[in-house]
Order: sequence, then C-alpha cells, then structure tokens
Amino acid sequence: QVQLVQSGGGLVQPGGSLRLSCVASGFTFSSYAMSWYRQAPGKERELVAGISRFGGSTNYADSVKGRFTISRDNVKNTVYLQMNSLKPEDTAVYYCNVRNVRGTDYWGQGTQVTVSS
Repeated sequence: QVQLVQSGGGLVQPGGSLRLSCVASGFTFSSYAMSWYRQAPGKERELVAGISRFGGSTNYADSVKGRFTISRDNVKNTVYLQMNSLKPEDTAVYYCNVRNVRGTDYWGQGTQVTVSS
C-alpha cells in the first residue's frame, strides 16, 4: 500500500532553515508528481509546492516563492522541501502528498514546523 513517511521539521528561529523529507513506498515513485501542503491552526490545508515526475517542473505558493525549494530523488523515492528564511507565518503542520490517477490523495503523517524566537 502507499506509504509516505516524513522526517525533519521542528523548532527554528525566524530567518532559519529546515529541510523536510518524505520517503515514498507502495507505488512507482517516478510515475507521479509530488506535493507539499501545510495546515496552520484554524486554517485550511494549503498547497505549498509541487514537483513533476522527473523534477523538470515545479510550482510554489506565492507566500514561499524564493524561500522554499522542492526537489526529488527518484532513486531514493524521496521528495524534499528545503525551507529558508523562515517566518513565523510559516508555522504549520506540513504534509507530503501524492494523488493517484483516480484522484485519491495519500498523505504523510505530518510534521510540525514552528518558527519562533
């Protein structure tokens, strides 16, 4: 079955950096685009970044453009989110995501990112 196992995250000061990782299994990783979402307290889950099957195309929410970078390693079946110049408003639970051809979403377990001094 599809599994997405996340790591990384934690507490960081404003201006700091973190890297999230998501190891996928149970499907042919290189056949699917991957995404990162986040959900802050009291807010809806929002798309942060997406990457195409082979990494040739990426997209970002306006709020993270120029600060976050999504990448993938199709040998390691892993997608990454490098987060730089973090701001308090980036505080949220972050989720990696894959959507299959039927439109079913699969989610990682979620990782808390807290940006605070």
